[in-house]
Amino acid sequence: MSKAFTKEIESDDDELQLPSLPAGGKNYITPKGYATLRAELLDLIDNERPKVVEVVHWAASNGDRSENGDYLYGKKRLREIDRRIRFLTKRLEIAVVTDPSVHYGNEQVFFGATVIYLDDAGVERTVTIKGINEANSALGEVSWVSPIARTLLKAREGDELKLVMPGRVGTIEVLRVTYPQPLAS
Repeated sequence: MSKAFTKEIESDDDELQLPSLPAGGKNYITPKGYATLRAELLDLIDNERPKVVEVVHWAASNGDRSENGDYLYGKKRLREIDRRIRFLTKRLEIAVVTDPSVHYGNEQVFFGATVIYLDDAGVERTVTIKGINEANSALGEVSWVSPIARTLLKAREGDELKLVMPGRVGTIEVLRVTYPQPLAS
């Protein structure tokens, strides 16, 4: 049998790998992130798209469409808007809204946690674990499927973890885990 069709099994326990991604294709998102995406979708449907349709209609009524910049740009913009509407609709359909405040006071890392950790260079870093479509790295937010978040998930304060990075494996220590306070009812 050709070697191309055999499965090689290596049991090298020294080699660390990223934790596997959860199955099912869920799109975890915070209530605020869900509201933001939904507001964007509704704005595109109710405001942006009708305005562009009106401009395209006006431009089409002017005659020659092949050299009509308003018409050509408007059609292109409509395609972009429709693509974004389809994307947001699909994302919101599979969204699993998860309120991180239910873990308030917990020392274990779950979705929505803000984690302060110490890397192997002695630098203290802070990350907040958010949804794929709401994470903003400029604000210290990371997606729950990112390598750092996948390493931190289910860890507790005081845990030392191995972080797999391109070309090396680092060590991080979880210093503090916080969650937003629940809203008063």
